[in-house]
Amino acid sequence: MSQKFFLYTRKSTDVEDKQILSIEAQLQELRDFAKRENLDIALEFIEKQSAKIPGRPIFNEMLQRIEKGEADSILSWHPDRLARNSVDGGRIIYLLDTNKLLGLKFPSFWFESTPQGKFMLNIDYVDSLSENTKRGLRQKVRRGEFPSLAPVGYINDPRTKTVVIDKKVGPIIRRVFEFYAEGNQTLKNVGEYLERNHLLTKGGKRIHISRATFILSNPFYYGNFRYSGEVFEGKHEPIVSKKLFDKVQEVMKERGRPNAKHKSNPQVYCGLLYCATCGMMITGEYRTKTQKNGTKHFYTYYHCTKKSKVMKCSEPHIRLESLDAQISSLLQKVSMPQDWAEYLNERLEKDKKESAQSVSVFVSENEKKVKDITAKLQRLLDGYLEQDIDKETYRVEKSKLLSEKKSLEEEISRSLHDQKHWLEPMEKWIKDAGNMEKIALDGNLFAKKVAAKKIFGSNLLLGEKTVRASAPNSFAKSGENQWSRLWRARIRTEDLRFTKALLYQLS
Repeated sequence: MSQKFFLYTRKSTDVEDKQILSIEAQLQELRDFAKRENLDIALEFIEKQSAKIPGRPIFNEMLQRIEKGEADSILSWHPDRLARNSVDGGRIIYLLDTNKLLGLKFPSFWFESTPQGKFMLNIDYVDSLSENTKRGLRQKVRRGEFPSLAPVGYINDPRTKTVVIDKKVGPIIRRVFEFYAEGNQTLKNVGEYLERNHLLTKGGKRIHISRATFILSNPFYYGNFRYSGEVFEGKHEPIVSKKLFDKVQEVMKERGRPNAKHKSNPQVYCGLLYCATCGMMITGEYRTKTQKNGTKHFYTYYHCTKKSKVMKCSEPHIRLESLDAQISSLLQKVSMPQDWAEYLNERLEKDKKESAQSVSVFVSENEKKVKDITAKLQRLLDGYLEQDIDKETYRVEKSKLLSEKKSLEEEISRSLHDQKHWLEPMEKWIKDAGNMEKIALDGNLFAKKVAAKKIFGSNLLLGEKTVRASAPNSFAKSGENQWSRLWRARIRTEDLRFTKALLYQLS
C-alpha cells in the first residue's frame, strides 16, 4: 500500500522567518518534488502563522486527520516549517514512534524514520531556530532594515518593527546639523545646544565632544547605516539630506586642522580672494614690529602670493583689520532688511498652504489607486495558491500590477518632493539673508569667510588694497539669482515692491 501525503506549507512575519521561501515558492517546489517522486498528495495545508509557540490551528487539524488515518505521511519544505518548538516537534516524533506517521519528506533535508533519524530531527528543531535568526538578521540588513537600537533622533517602533523618526528629538538633531554646517559653531556649542533642548547622557550630563562628533558623522541620519564595519543603504526616513551631511563633514575637517580655530590666524581668509592684477591667490602672514624701547607690535597682513610666471605683480599688502572691514561691508550689502523678510515670509506662507492643498488631493487619489492595486495583488495570489490561475498568467499579471504600483508610488514621492523643492530652500535663504547683518558685524572671521564664499564664490578680487566683488556667486554663469538681485537692489535705488516680488520669483 502506497503512502498518502499531506502537503504542508507555512510562513510567518517573524524576523527570523523572512529569509524562508514565500508560500507560493514553497508550494511550487513541493508540487514539483511530489511529481518527481511520484508522491500521492491527499490534501494541501497552507498556514500563515509563527511556529515558535504551540497552538497553530491548521497544523493541529493536519495532525488530527493523521491520527484519524486520512494520511500517513507529510511533505514539507523543511522540518522548521512543521515545528520550531519542542512541543510540536515532540508531537511529530510521537506520531512517528506510534506508526501513525510513517514518513516525512523534505526537499531540503534528508530524513529517515529510524531512532538516529528522529534524534537528528529533534536536534534540527533546536539548532535551526538559532541559525535562522542569524540568517534573518543578515537578510534584514541586506533589505536595508537596521537590526539594532535606533540612534538618538529615532525610535524603534514595536508595532511595525521598523525605525522611525522621533517627532520631538528628530527636528533637534536636524537643527544641530544645520547650524554646525554654517561653520561658526564648535562641537562644544553642539553639546550646549543639546543640553538646552534636554538631550543629555544617561547620567544626566552634557553630551561630550566625542559623542557630538559621532552624531554629526553618523551616516544613519542621511539614510545609510553601519553594521559590522560595513555601510548599508537603509530603508528608514533620513533626518538630513546627504548634501547637508557632506557639508558638516567638510566643516569638521576644516575646523580640525591645526591653527584653523584661531580667529586672528592669517589662514582664515586664505582661499577666499584673488589678486586683481595677476589672478594669483591671496595669502596671509604674521609680522612683528619692535620699537626702540623694546615694545613689540603684532600685525597680520594679506598679500598676493606673486607666483605668476607671466608677469611681475606689484600689488601691496593690506592689514587684516582693513580687509575684514571691507568684507563685512560687502556682506552687509547682501543682508535682508527686516520688512523685506516679513513680506517674503508672508508670501511664502500663503504659497505653502495652496501647495499643501493641491498636493494633498493628488496624493490622496494616488494612494487610493495603490490600495486598490494591493488588493488586486492579494486576490491574484489567492487565485494562484488555489490553482485557479496558472503560473505563467500569475507572473505576467503580477509584474504588470507591481509596475503600475511602483509608478504611482514614485509619483506620490515626486509630488511631495517637488512641493519642498523650492519652499524649503526659499525659507532657508530668507533666514540666511536676514542673518547676514549679524554675521557681518560679528567678530567671527571664519563665519564671515564661509558666508562670503557661499555668496561670492571666486568673484572676490583684491587690488590696490581694495576688495571688489565682480558679482555674487554664479551670477555671471547662470543668470540672476536671489543673492545677485538682493546685491543690486541694496547698492542702488529701485522700486522696492518690484524688487521683493522679483526676489520671490527667483526662488
